[in-house]
Formats: sequence, C-alpha cells, structure tokens
Amino acid sequence: MQRVSVSEALGRYKRPLRYAMAVLYVLAGAMHFLAPGAYLRIVPPALPGRLAAVYLSGIAEIALGAGLLHPRTRRAAAWGLVGLLIAVFPANVYMATSGVAVPGTPIGTVDPSGAVRWARLPAQIVLIGWAWWYTRPSPPVGPETPR
Repeated sequence: MQRVSVSEALGRYKRPLRYAMAVLYVLAGAMHFLAPGAYLRIVPPALPGRLAAVYLSGIAEIALGAGLLHPRTRRAAAWGLVGLLIAVFPANVYMATSGVAVPGTPIGTVDPSGAVRWARLPAQIVLIGWAWWYTRPSPPVGPETPR
C-alpha cells in the first residue's frame, strides 16, 4: 500500500477550497457595503476613519478574493489576504474583549456569546493559514509523469 503524505492528500482539495475561499471573501466584502453598520460596531473606537476602514476592507476582500481565481494574481492575492487578516485582527480582539453585539445584519441582531467572540481569534489564525497555503506552489495532481 502506497503512503500518501498530508501535503499530497490536502493538495487534492487545494483547488476546490481556493474557489470556496474566493467566493467567501467576495461575499464577505460585499457585506461591508450591504450592512456597513454591523462591521462598524466591531472596529475599535480609537481607530480614525472607522467607516472608511470598513469600506476599504470590503473592497480589499472583494479584490483579493477575485484575485485568487486568476493564476497571475493568485499568489499576490493570497499574501494580500494574509496581510488583511492580520490588519483586521484588532477588530476581532475588540469584539471579544468588549462584548460587542452586531445589529444591522441581514439576519437581524446578532449577539454572539462570549465563547463565540473568543473563538473568532483562533479562527482568524486558521484563516491566515488557509490564505498562506495559496502563497505556496500547488503539488501536481494525479499520477506522476514517468521520468
């Protein structure tokens, strides 16, 4: 029985997961324009230009998500997402430490529990790792070509 490395096993899913990631970021970015008040609530109050930050991060999510779909821009878009996720991390910390509820979302008032607020922090690290995965070359899929 041939052993398959973790990298090879995950490599089979890299392409479909990239499409899923792209769609998620484009939709999340669009939400910055459909419900800006919800995002504004989680931006730390000490940050200047909070509404501009909401719109700029929405534009970035849309552009970087779309960039994942094109081979020429894929790696740069993935690095951009890593940077964006690091840049918005303080908003997740603020949300966790300040008990922020998020009214004004399309599904109504969202008041996540403290556990959910704190779970966003390690989830953000997972998202950073997921984006970083696309900064690396993809392994070949399928049987190796004879040498």
